[in-house]
Amino acid sequence: MKREDLPDLMAFLTVVQEGGFRRAAAKLRVSPSGLSHAMRRLEARLGTALLLRTTRSMAPTSAGSDLAASLEVAFGEINRGLRGLADRKGRIAGTVKINVHRTAADLFVLPKLAALQERHPDVKIELVIDDGLIDIVAAGCHAGIRKGEMLANDMVAVRVSGEHRTAVVGSPAYLDRHPAPNKPADLRDHRCIGYRFVTSRSLHRWRFLRGDQDLLIDFEPSLIVDDLQVGVRAARQGLGLTYILREAVAEQIENQTLVEVLKDWSTPVAADYLYYPGRGTVSPELRAVIEHLRV
Repeated sequence: MKREDLPDLMAFLTVVQEGGFRRAAAKLRVSPSGLSHAMRRLEARLGTALLLRTTRSMAPTSAGSDLAASLEVAFGEINRGLRGLADRKGRIAGTVKINVHRTAADLFVLPKLAALQERHPDVKIELVIDDGLIDIVAAGCHAGIRKGEMLANDMVAVRVSGEHRTAVVGSPAYLDRHPAPNKPADLRDHRCIGYRFVTSRSLHRWRFLRGDQDLLIDFEPSLIVDDLQVGVRAARQGLGLTYILREAVAEQIENQTLVEVLKDWSTPVAADYLYYPGRGTVSPELRAVIEHLRV
């Protein structure tokens, strides 16, 4: 269908529904002769007779009846869509799909969703939990949440967390069997649980800072995972030490199911940001999510 066909198709449907050119022309606020000429041009473009005309009456052909029935359905759907937009004016409704790494989902998104739902009950959130780096547009997501240094330049970013710090933790049972390390180099004598990045497939190197010392420690992990929470569970089961954001294990440290070691060597980590494409209009529902998650 060409763009210029749309007004003529609407006019054709009106002619059929009104049963004649005169009443259809009055409804469309055009002249009967102009409407008749428009229908002839439409039939010529389509290469099919749509209307049977006599001096006293008009009726659709078989092809015209079939077309009118299809147009009634199509224009009905358009009208329902437009009414839906009108109904949404003054309220915020819709689904926001966010690609987010697991730690951010646990720490910075889920705790704030109750307040969002209370304020905007018609906003639905779909969280796609993914620790890799993806193209959120290609993945059909409206926004993503990642560390600030990972974001592309063409994205708008809104901070959703404070700065983090790292922690090395192990279970009390493990540390009963293995003396706690006093310095990062001692980790080479421990069973350590390594993390493999989902996108690059490289192993995460553990970084430590104290004063002017900035160390990257290489060691042979006794266990490698590509899910940080699985690494935490492994540490709780006494399988070794793991390297994680302190905020992610704060509760376990407090209830002593995990013990932090090398506290003086804790390293700051960049804040998390919600990001979305810089081009285009931000939907009201995404704007509502941003306002509830930002810090």
